[in-house]
Amino acid sequence: MATRPRRSCLTVPASSPRMLEKAATLPADELVLDLEDGVAPEDKTDETRARLAPAVRAGAVGTVAVRINGLRTPWWRDDLAAAAAAGPAVVVVPKVESPDDVAMVAGLVPPGTGIEAQIETARGLVEVERIAAAGHGLEALVFGPGDFGASIGVPVLTIGEGSWDYALARIVVAARAFGLQAVDGPYAAIRDLDGLRASARRALAHGLDGKWVVHPDQIAPVNEVFTPSAEELERARRILAAGEGAGLVDGEMVDKATHRLAEALVARAPG
Repeated sequence: MATRPRRSCLTVPASSPRMLEKAATLPADELVLDLEDGVAPEDKTDETRARLAPAVRAGAVGTVAVRINGLRTPWWRDDLAAAAAAGPAVVVVPKVESPDDVAMVAGLVPPGTGIEAQIETARGLVEVERIAAAGHGLEALVFGPGDFGASIGVPVLTIGEGSWDYALARIVVAARAFGLQAVDGPYAAIRDLDGLRASARRALAHGLDGKWVVHPDQIAPVNEVFTPSAEELERARRILAAGEGAGLVDGEMVDKATHRLAEALVARAPG
């Protein structure tokens, strides 16, 4: 199972040549070429899909992914055919509600193509453990707070606002149980970088690996939150050096469980 850096996953509408060109130069861990919510219905056309292959060939600093439209829409088969021809590393499937959704996509992409499943509905969260166990190249579960909030009737109007502790905890537990990564969804208030950082820290506190971003200015703050600081790494290394038995480090009791926590933190460090 591939494990890719996914601290920041920048979603860019495939209908915008200007945004696609700029996105290829940005330091997001993952670039998501979006055919779904970022593209108006009138632009869900072959002309838009034709932009995928040049964007994939142009490369990016990190992984290149394509998000297709949901499997209950009239566009997804054409989207998936275009994505398969373009050859991204990953295909993102929105509004996944069963393991069959993952299997259906996996059967129509080239071998070795990774899959990310977005959990964006009440049904998807109810089925998240079964989805996580689907296999078929599934690499990550991605929370979609906007559609999920609408699905359960949360009265907020900004994507990313609301209380998602239960959903995030359940998604990350399901992901870890089956060797997957877990990624938080976007925070849509682009100018509110403090709110973005707070949202990213909540996701990190639940154990998620990263967060989707919707604007270049959001990349650096999110990367920073999901990258251990030099001080954190130094303390983790002191804990590891102390061995797995019970003892004191910096005046705090540590034991084998603390040793595992330190190993997990060090594993988050880039490179």
